[in-house]
Amino acid sequence: MIVVAIVGILAALAIYGVRKYIANAKTAEARNSIGQIAKDATTAYAREGMQATVLDPGASTAVVNRLCASASNTVPANGIADVKGKKYQSKASEWNSGDKDTGWACLKFHMTEPQYYAYSYGATGSNAEGSTFTAGAAGDLDGDGVGSSFSLTGKLQKSGSGADSQLEVNVAPNILEDKPEE
Repeated sequence: MIVVAIVGILAALAIYGVRKYIANAKTAEARNSIGQIAKDATTAYAREGMQATVLDPGASTAVVNRLCASASNTVPANGIADVKGKKYQSKASEWNSGDKDTGWACLKFHMTEPQYYAYSYGATGSNAEGSTFTAGAAGDLDGDGVGSSFSLTGKLQKSGSGADSQLEVNVAPNILEDKPEE
Protein backbone atom coordinates (compact mmCIF):
# COMPACT_ATOMS: atom_id res chain seq x y z
CA MET A 1 0.00 0.00 0.00
CA ILE A 2 2.84 2.38 0.86
CA VAL A 3 4.57 1.61 -2.44
CA VAL A 4 1.38 2.44 -4.37
CA ALA A 5 1.06 5.76 -2.51
CA ILE A 6 4.69 6.65 -3.23
CA VAL A 7 4.28 5.78 -6.91
CA GLY A 8 1.13 7.95 -7.04
CA ILE A 9 2.92 10.92 -5.50
CA LEU A 10 5.87 10.53 -7.88
CA ALA A 11 3.50 10.33 -10.86
CA ALA A 12 1.74 13.54 -9.79
CA LEU A 13 5.08 15.34 -9.45
CA ALA A 14 6.20 14.03 -12.84
CA ILE A 15 3.03 15.29 -14.55
CA TYR A 16 3.50 18.74 -13.00
CA GLY A 17 7.15 18.84 -14.05
CA VAL A 18 6.42 17.77 -17.63
CA ARG A 19 3.64 20.39 -17.96
CA LYS A 20 5.98 23.10 -16.71
CA TYR A 21 8.72 21.91 -19.06
CA ILE A 22 6.38 21.98 -22.09
CA ALA A 23 5.07 25.46 -21.23
CA ASN A 24 8.63 26.75 -20.83
CA ALA A 25 9.63 25.23 -24.18
CA LYS A 26 6.71 27.03 -25.88
CA THR A 27 7.63 30.38 -24.33
CA ALA A 28 11.14 29.99 -25.74
CA GLU A 29 9.59 30.79 -29.16
CA ALA A 30 8.46 34.23 -27.96
CA ARG A 31 11.73 35.04 -26.19
CA ASN A 32 13.82 34.00 -29.17
CA SER A 33 11.63 35.79 -31.73
CA ILE A 34 11.42 39.15 -29.99
CA GLY A 35 15.16 38.97 -29.36
CA GLN A 36 15.63 38.49 -33.11
CA ILE A 37 13.24 41.37 -33.89
CA ALA A 38 15.32 43.62 -31.61
CA LYS A 39 18.52 42.52 -33.36
CA ASP A 40 16.91 43.16 -36.74
CA ALA A 41 15.84 46.65 -35.61
CA THR A 42 19.42 47.37 -34.53
CA THR A 43 20.75 46.08 -37.85
CA ALA A 44 18.22 48.14 -39.79
CA TYR A 45 19.36 51.27 -37.94
CA ALA A 46 22.98 50.53 -38.88
CA ARG A 47 22.14 50.26 -42.62
CA GLU A 48 23.14 53.37 -44.47
CA GLY A 49 20.38 55.28 -46.19
CA MET A 50 21.04 58.09 -48.62
CA GLN A 51 19.24 60.29 -51.12
CA ALA A 52 17.94 58.36 -54.10
CA THR A 53 18.63 61.15 -56.59
CA VAL A 54 21.54 61.68 -58.96
CA LEU A 55 24.14 63.95 -57.44
CA ASP A 56 25.73 66.80 -59.35
CA PRO A 57 29.48 66.45 -59.90
CA GLY A 58 31.31 67.49 -56.75
CA ALA A 59 28.16 67.25 -54.59
CA SER A 60 27.67 64.90 -51.66
CA THR A 61 24.82 63.49 -49.65
CA ALA A 62 24.57 62.77 -45.97
CA VAL A 63 24.32 59.24 -44.66
CA VAL A 64 21.11 58.78 -42.70
CA ASN A 65 20.48 56.07 -40.14
CA ARG A 66 16.94 55.52 -38.89
CA LEU A 67 14.90 53.07 -36.91
CA CYS A 68 12.24 51.20 -38.86
CA ALA A 69 8.85 52.84 -38.41
CA SER A 70 6.09 50.82 -36.71
CA ALA A 71 4.60 47.79 -38.42
CA SER A 72 1.00 48.46 -39.42
CA ASN A 73 -0.06 44.93 -38.53
CA THR A 74 0.49 42.25 -35.95
CA VAL A 75 1.13 38.72 -37.20
CA PRO A 76 -1.37 37.14 -37.15
CA ALA A 77 -3.62 40.09 -38.01
CA ASN A 78 -6.26 39.20 -35.39
CA GLY A 79 -3.60 39.12 -32.70
CA ILE A 80 -4.00 36.78 -29.75
CA ALA A 81 -7.39 35.50 -31.02
CA ASP A 82 -5.66 33.51 -33.79
CA VAL A 83 -3.21 31.79 -31.44
CA LYS A 84 -5.45 31.25 -28.39
CA GLY A 85 -4.75 27.66 -27.37
CA LYS A 86 -3.39 26.73 -30.80
CA LYS A 87 -0.64 27.32 -33.33
CA TYR A 88 -0.89 29.67 -36.32
CA GLN A 89 0.85 29.27 -39.68
CA SER A 90 1.58 32.75 -40.98
CA LYS A 91 1.72 33.65 -44.66
CA ALA A 92 4.79 35.26 -46.19
CA SER A 93 2.65 38.25 -47.23
CA GLU A 94 1.94 39.05 -43.55
CA TRP A 95 5.66 39.59 -42.95
CA ASN A 96 6.15 41.63 -46.15
CA SER A 97 4.02 44.60 -45.10
CA GLY A 98 5.75 47.97 -45.12
CA ASP A 99 8.68 49.16 -47.21
CA LYS A 100 12.40 49.81 -46.84
CA ASP A 101 11.74 52.23 -43.95
CA THR A 102 8.58 50.79 -42.39
CA GLY A 103 7.37 47.67 -40.62
CA TRP A 104 8.27 44.04 -41.18
CA ALA A 105 9.75 44.68 -44.64
CA CYS A 106 12.23 47.16 -43.11
CA LEU A 107 13.12 44.77 -40.28
CA LYS A 108 13.46 41.83 -42.69
CA PHE A 109 12.01 39.61 -39.98
CA HIS A 110 9.75 36.68 -40.78
CA MET A 111 8.73 33.29 -39.45
CA THR A 112 8.20 30.20 -41.56
CA GLU A 113 7.25 27.77 -38.80
CA PRO A 114 3.86 27.64 -37.03
CA GLN A 115 3.76 30.00 -34.06
CA TYR A 116 2.15 30.10 -30.60
CA TYR A 117 2.32 33.90 -30.32
CA ALA A 118 1.16 37.04 -32.13
CA TYR A 119 4.02 39.46 -32.85
CA SER A 120 4.11 43.24 -33.02
CA TYR A 121 6.67 45.98 -33.64
CA GLY A 122 6.23 49.63 -32.73
CA ALA A 123 8.54 52.63 -32.89
CA THR A 124 8.47 56.26 -31.81
CA GLY A 125 10.67 58.68 -33.69
CA SER A 126 13.18 57.48 -36.26
CA ASN A 127 16.62 59.03 -36.04
CA ALA A 128 16.62 61.43 -33.10
CA GLU A 129 18.08 60.81 -29.67
CA GLY A 130 15.42 59.23 -27.47
CA SER A 131 13.63 57.43 -30.31
CA THR A 132 12.48 53.98 -29.18
CA PHE A 133 11.18 50.69 -30.50
CA THR A 134 9.33 47.82 -28.84
CA ALA A 135 9.15 44.23 -30.06
CA GLY A 136 6.24 42.32 -28.58
CA ALA A 137 4.69 38.87 -28.41
CA ALA A 138 1.28 37.95 -26.99
CA GLY A 139 -0.26 34.53 -26.58
CA ASP A 140 -2.60 32.27 -24.62
CA LEU A 141 -0.97 28.83 -24.57
CA ASP A 142 -3.75 26.98 -22.76
CA GLY A 143 -6.67 28.89 -24.33
CA ASP A 144 -8.18 29.85 -20.96
CA GLY A 145 -8.56 33.54 -21.78
CA VAL A 146 -5.59 34.60 -19.64
CA GLY A 147 -2.88 35.86 -21.95
CA SER A 148 0.85 36.17 -21.62
CA SER A 149 3.00 38.90 -23.05
CA PHE A 150 6.66 39.53 -23.71
CA SER A 151 8.31 42.78 -24.78
CA LEU A 152 11.78 44.06 -25.46
CA THR A 153 12.62 47.72 -25.97
CA GLY A 154 15.46 49.62 -27.57
CA LYS A 155 16.40 53.29 -27.54
CA LEU A 156 18.66 55.62 -29.53
CA GLN A 157 21.22 57.12 -27.16
CA LYS A 158 24.39 59.14 -27.57
CA SER A 159 27.66 57.38 -26.97
CA GLY A 160 30.94 59.16 -26.54
CA SER A 161 31.31 62.88 -25.94
CA GLY A 162 31.95 66.03 -27.92
CA ALA A 163 32.83 65.59 -31.58
CA ASP A 164 33.16 61.83 -31.11
CA SER A 165 29.57 61.37 -29.93
CA GLN A 166 27.19 59.42 -32.11
CA LEU A 167 23.79 57.82 -31.79
CA GLU A 168 23.57 54.08 -31.28
CA VAL A 169 20.80 51.64 -30.48
CA ASN A 170 20.83 50.27 -26.94
CA VAL A 171 18.54 47.34 -26.20
CA ALA A 172 17.17 46.54 -22.74
CA PRO A 173 19.20 43.81 -21.04
CA ASN A 174 16.12 41.73 -20.24
CA ILE A 175 12.73 40.82 -21.68
CA LEU A 176 9.69 42.12 -19.81
CA GLU A 177 7.43 39.10 -19.22
CA ASP A 178 3.84 39.05 -17.94
CA LYS A 179 2.36 35.64 -17.06
CA PRO A 180 4.80 33.80 -19.36
CA GLU A 181 3.33 30.33 -18.90
CA GLU A 182 -0.34 31.21 -19.44
